[in-house]
Amino acid sequence: MRIVCVGGGPAGLYFAICAKQRDPSHEITVMERDPAGSTHGWGVVYWEQLIDIMYRNDPVGAQAVHDASTLWQEQRLTIGARTAYMPGHGYGIQRSVLLDLFTRRARELGVQLRHRQEMADAAELQALCAENDLVVAADGGRSRVRRLAGPDAFGTRLEEGSNPYIWLGTDQRFTDFRFAFERTEHGWIWFHSYPSAADGGTCVFECASTTWAGLGLDRLDDAAGRELLETIFARQLAGHHLLGGDGGRDATRPAHWQRFTHVGNRSWRHDNIVLIGDAAHTTHFTFGSGTALAMMDAVMLARFLRQHDGDVPAALTEFDRSGRLAVGRVQAHARRGSDWFERMDDLLDRELASPDSEQDGPDPMTVAMAMGSRHGGGIQPLRRHVLRSNQVPAVRRVYREASTGTRWLRDRRRARELARVG
Repeated sequence: MRIVCVGGGPAGLYFAICAKQRDPSHEITVMERDPAGSTHGWGVVYWEQLIDIMYRNDPVGAQAVHDASTLWQEQRLTIGARTAYMPGHGYGIQRSVLLDLFTRRARELGVQLRHRQEMADAAELQALCAENDLVVAADGGRSRVRRLAGPDAFGTRLEEGSNPYIWLGTDQRFTDFRFAFERTEHGWIWFHSYPSAADGGTCVFECASTTWAGLGLDRLDDAAGRELLETIFARQLAGHHLLGGDGGRDATRPAHWQRFTHVGNRSWRHDNIVLIGDAAHTTHFTFGSGTALAMMDAVMLARFLRQHDGDVPAALTEFDRSGRLAVGRVQAHARRGSDWFERMDDLLDRELASPDSEQDGPDPMTVAMAMGSRHGGGIQPLRRHVLRSNQVPAVRRVYREASTGTRWLRDRRRARELARVG
């Protein structure tokens, strides 16, 4: 089967890897508009479940990603000078490193990669569809393939969030996943951060539009904007710096403030074109699953192509039905969470504030509990008990040790998967 993937991000590259693993006879080409090594964004975060999926699909590649990742073992929420601690662990990895590993693995398996290849117009897309059995659109939330296929091809729905945000690097090596909130004279501004490399991490800053404009972040250049954010979050950054650029090898291309685009589609397929990753669906960055969902799309599509033995229409029909059913629930969950953050000023100043609140805001434990229920359904009594007990240092140590033991057992099982193919 002749397959072309438009887009060389995690979704397109990992689909190519999975499809080649299942059927080496496939002729797969990945087209990427940017030069080799270019990327947008700093680190990405993922959880144990994704690594398990990767080991089942490509143990060699999974081991390389696992080895290049940075572990965080705790979450903390800070408001001004006060902190609440939450259990949990996960992994961070630089997006550029992840793409390098996927690129190397795809080439090892015989995938052809072509950089600086951009779809020019609808006629070129039609020619690509005619020359290939399958065209996989993995070119992001602003998918050019999706647009060139026509306004009615997928029934696309785009909705922009109201809060500006910016994705930056830092030379501070966080050891946990951290939410930090600071009150300014123009409103609240916050970031979430996590380690994504041995010598640094990733910070995503967000605030209401009125705060963004009031602070002048809509007018400041890249360097001045980072300097202001360093001043506001001096307590959290502890003398470390925020890094400009876009997280790739081109440090001259500045990061920029943007608003999140919620992407939905009535269908993920049209003729022999199929959407995966952000081209098909987006989930807000505070949910932290965009890359993982893109890779799970890749796994699912490759599996259905294999199960249907090259019957592309049947495979795409099943992928479209199963994928939209699964992701629809996740998107609704993530949307409730993003709506919660868009109400942050009202939450911190009124709904979660107490009459005796200190000047820098409400009690972090109150906010942590509210954050735990932001996706809907309220916070369960057991979760409330765990959060309260986690404020005791000795209890946190027990949670970390238990987590370490669980990871050791997982790693032993994964080592057997790797030995089986080695």
